Amino acid sequence: MKWRTLLACTGVLCSALNAHAAERNDLPSCYDFAKLSQYRPAPSGRELIIIVDQTVQLPKELKDSTYSHALRYVKPGDSVRLYQFSAYLPGNYMKLLYAGQLEGKLDDKVRDDIGMNSLRQLEGCLAKQVDFFRKSLGQQMVESFAKPGEDIAKSEIFFSLKQIGEDISARPAPEKVVLLVSDMLENSDFGSFYANNQIRALDPAAELKKVEQKKLFADLGGAKVYVLGAGLVPSSAKNGYRSGNTVQKLESFWTQYLTHSNAQLLSFGAPSLTVDLQ
Repeated sequence: MKWRTLLACTGVLCSALNAHAAERNDLPSCYDFAKLSQYRPAPSGRELIIIVDQTVQLPKELKDSTYSHALRYVKPGDSVRLYQFSAYLPGNYMKLLYAGQLEGKLDDKVRDDIGMNSLRQLEGCLAKQVDFFRKSLGQQMVESFAKPGEDIAKSEIFFSLKQIGEDISARPAPEKVVLLVSDMLENSDFGSFYANNQIRALDPAAELKKVEQKKLFADLGGAKVYVLGAGLVPSSAKNGYRSGNTVQKLESFWTQYLTHSNAQLLSFGAPSLTVDLQ
């Protein structure tokens, strides 16, 4: 199979090419392509989970930053999953937009057992796999962000994290990193972080008690969480000011929420994330 055919592979076709796998993988396997499946190295055990809140209008620099953070973190052998969530409206719901497993390089100990033609074919394919990963993830990220002019008033953050957590906690990767792209402002029938058309100053303890009563804590499988976009208010919004005190209380709430949800908040980008994923 020519690599240009693999580059065209998306969705159903990728699933068909990887029918042997137990789960979805949008990246075609180079080891299968080179007929060297028996030499495929084990995954790294690291997984990046990107979760994008479709209800938030991100400026271009924050969209670019999300993509850059992901590319800097991911290495050969890692897996990546991209989820999008929204309010529950027609056409808007939680989706797994992308799932890919990058393959690691061939173990040096077995190189001498493989012919030069097979080695060249594998190594050329692995280089193209990285390029394909960058392109395909970028395309799906563009699809995950809110479109210009798209105004979704409600935001189901708690319920969406609980749903996504059911997937994350069941996955075998021992090292999970979540990049959560959201304003972190719940606005649903469960509760709202707004009052009088502006962000209200939260009482973290009282809000946590409400979440507990409504059984809305998630299980995020011990993930390390980085937030990008917290407290983001569109420049066009009236009463769009949010004080440092408001942001501190928002961060305090989410720190405790994530602790209760089997996760650890490592950085709270309000709105930009100024540390690299680790």
